[in-house]
Amino acid sequence: MLNASSAAAPFGSPQLVRFKSIRNVEYARVNGLALNLDASVPQTEPRSPAVILVHGGGWVRGDRRVDVAPLFEPLNNAGFAWFSIDYRLAADVTQFGVAIEDVQQAVRFVRSRAGEFHVDPDRIVLLGESAGGQLAAMAALRAAPGVCLKGVIALYAPTDLVSLAKESDYIPAGIRNSIRGTPWESLLMAGLAQLSPVNNLRPDMPPFLLIHGTQDALVPFAQSRDMCKRMLQANASCEVYPVLGGGHGLRWWESDPKLANGYKSKLIDWLRRQLAAPSGGRS
Repeated sequence: MLNASSAAAPFGSPQLVRFKSIRNVEYARVNGLALNLDASVPQTEPRSPAVILVHGGGWVRGDRRVDVAPLFEPLNNAGFAWFSIDYRLAADVTQFGVAIEDVQQAVRFVRSRAGEFHVDPDRIVLLGESAGGQLAAMAALRAAPGVCLKGVIALYAPTDLVSLAKESDYIPAGIRNSIRGTPWESLLMAGLAQLSPVNNLRPDMPPFLLIHGTQDALVPFAQSRDMCKRMLQANASCEVYPVLGGGHGLRWWESDPKLANGYKSKLIDWLRRQLAAPSGGRS
């Protein structure tokens, strides 16, 4: 555990709150594999809203400390606690999708330790980028005990895996090759359809914010546009924020201050609205 702290104005309060950094907290163990998280949480009450971060990396790689690092400071500056998690990577096609359960378990863990972390268990949002966006979306869309969320933010997330498998280079070569031209192609495509957020919409789904670069060459902007369109048709809440001229990845956007400031402002504004404390509720 690290004791480095920073002061920020907590959402909904004029006073300052100090956040402390925590590293290498085991939130689950699966078949002997420890799944860890890092966090930045208030040192004292009042309880803060929380964001659980799910890194990208094509489901086969990624780092909880590097890939989503541009989000750490903006979240704390706005008064939000955050938790950045590991999950099981897909070593082969049979492991594809198991990480959805890990994301759900991370939500349960944070909620179960809300008092210790000084966060509000009823004001938690999942935020995933790239493959992590698909995992976050599926974790929210698959109704599961203890997974109570106020919203989902998905950054340039693949929401239609069947379309990607057929048309995009985003799917890792090993998974693509295991699909193309095999007797199991139909079965595998059916599996990808089941793991596609666009095919898993439900009436009580939480609100979504989809942030996507309009020039994304790996996951087409149309994936977020079409996902939101279907959500709205299902009477769900969804917004799309286009990062005009943006490619694929936070690092790409961070190289242009205009793009970086734009998407961060939208992200924080949306979180403030979704995580506003109910009247008479906890702050």
